[in-house]
Order: sequence, then structure tokens, then C-alpha cells
Amino acid sequence: MAILDILKYPNKILRTPSQEVEKFDKDLHQFLDDMYETMSQKNGVGLAAIQVGIPKKIFIINIPDEENEVIDKKNLFEIINPVFLKKEGSIKWNEGCLSIPEFYEEVDRFEKITLAYQDRYGERKILKGEGLLAIAIQHEVDHLNGTLFIDKLPILKRKKFEKELKKIQKDIK
Repeated sequence: MAILDILKYPNKILRTPSQEVEKFDKDLHQFLDDMYETMSQKNGVGLAAIQVGIPKKIFIINIPDEENEVIDKKNLFEIINPVFLKKEGSIKWNEGCLSIPEFYEEVDRFEKITLAYQDRYGERKILKGEGLLAIAIQHEVDHLNGTLFIDKLPILKRKKFEKELKKIQKDIK
């Protein structure tokens, strides 16, 4: 297992549209395992391949157990080549991102989704999600398209984010 480097905004690679996965082999399985270790170490809920510099249509999501907030690998979704079949309703959700640490903001999302995808073996699956699972899926699919959650913010909130980011970057130097 390897812990991968997570790219941070404003890294331009995060804007790269991802390509379809065609090979479902042991290299892909290793990469998925490494993504899981990386996401777990950073206490993330989701991680897209592009966030570790690989422009492939791959992401993982592991929603914490609602009762005790514990993340259990049995709740892990490995999603490859996703396609939305249905999007319904609307909801506001306070989102964050491993590529934009320390910043959280409310984003408009669909409340329920239905997604077609492939698993690590190339098997075709359908997933229906609502609440945090639906939000996380939309967030990660955005990554695959080169979109970040800050792109969905109204202009004033976006300006606030850019100002906070400059301050954080100045404090680090």
C-alpha cells in the first residue's frame, strides 16, 4: 500500500477532464487500494483519481456509519466510468474537499441520484443514492470533469474563498 500525494488547489491538473478506464487489472486494483489508504489517512469521505494526478474516471467514496460516525471499509464504493441516469430534487450541503483543505461552503446539489458505473472488475452496476452519498457522488463526478466545488459558489462567496486562500498561502510562506 502507498499513500498518494493529494494535489491542492490551484494545481492546474485538477482542471483536467478524466478519461474512461478500459483496463480492469491488478494495476487498477492496486491503485484503488492506494486511493483508499490515502483517503483514510486524510479522513476523507471521497477521493477522485485526478486528485492524485491520474486523469481517469475513477473515484471512491466511504460514507461514515450514521450511528457512530465510524468509517468502515464495508461501506466503500469504488466507482469507475460513472454516468448519471437520474437526478432529482435539490438540497444545500456544506462541502469540503481534500484538495481545498480548511475551506467549507454550502453548495446546491441534487437530493437524489441514480448512477450507472463499473466496479474494479469491470462489472456494470447501478447505484441509487440520497443525502450525503448523493452529494459525495456529485462532488466526485465534478472532479472527473475538472470542476471543483468552489466553482459552484456564488461570486461573492468565491471572492471570499480566494481572499482566505491568499491569506493561508501567505501564512505558510
